[in-house]
Amino acid sequence: MARKDYASILITGASSGIGRALALNYASPGVRLVLSGRDEGRLQAAADGCRSLGAEVTMHIIDVRDKEAMNAWMTEADDVLPLDLIIANAGVSTNTIGGGGGDDAARLIAAINIDGTLNTVAPLVDRMTERRQGQIAIMSSMAAFHGMPGAPAYGASKAWCKSYGEGLRGRLRRHNVGVSVICPGFVESRITAGNRFPMPLFMKAPKAARIIRRGLAKNRSRIAFPLTLYVLAWLLSILPPGWTDPLFAKMPDKE
Repeated sequence: MARKDYASILITGASSGIGRALALNYASPGVRLVLSGRDEGRLQAAADGCRSLGAEVTMHIIDVRDKEAMNAWMTEADDVLPLDLIIANAGVSTNTIGGGGGDDAARLIAAINIDGTLNTVAPLVDRMTERRQGQIAIMSSMAAFHGMPGAPAYGASKAWCKSYGEGLRGRLRRHNVGVSVICPGFVESRITAGNRFPMPLFMKAPKAARIIRRGLAKNRSRIAFPLTLYVLAWLLSILPPGWTDPLFAKMPDKE
């Protein structure tokens, strides 16, 4: 189910942040990387960096919300060389959609983070189960463990990703297909770049990529880090809301 020698890897949101760091981490001779992003210049730079490390790279500018386009792109990539690992990484917060809040921002965050994840995972599930081989990684967040008043849409979208991935893991396990949910804390990215508040245990993207890669190689169900923040998030998630509401009410408003 889990493997360390992936030959063909697809990563969405590979132009920056964790997605770019993962692409560079996996890049090596004999590895084919299929990368997507929204910004052609940033994605090209990421692809060039991966090629310089010996990887074969194809890149595609695509909107993960476009179900039909995603299905066509992913099946075509799988036809060329069956994908061993799919990393559904593309995601946004208010920082990366130009700021602002309200209903429109919430709907856009949900469309990209939820529909985009589903559009990345669904096209090849049947193929992987038929091959009885493959692995899927779904990017969630530490924000998935408790609704944050400052970013309700983002937290809710990542909670969906977490629950979806956990359920899918159980369903696909019998078919020898692995599914891992990734829950990072504060990691260097375009999402955190706009934060104007303290970010405890802030981590550089390359370090996060190394942790994720180790977790995927072991087919871990949940890859949550850093550990201290994960324990705190888990504890907050099981406390009564009456205890935690006063604490979260003091957090800055992002949406």
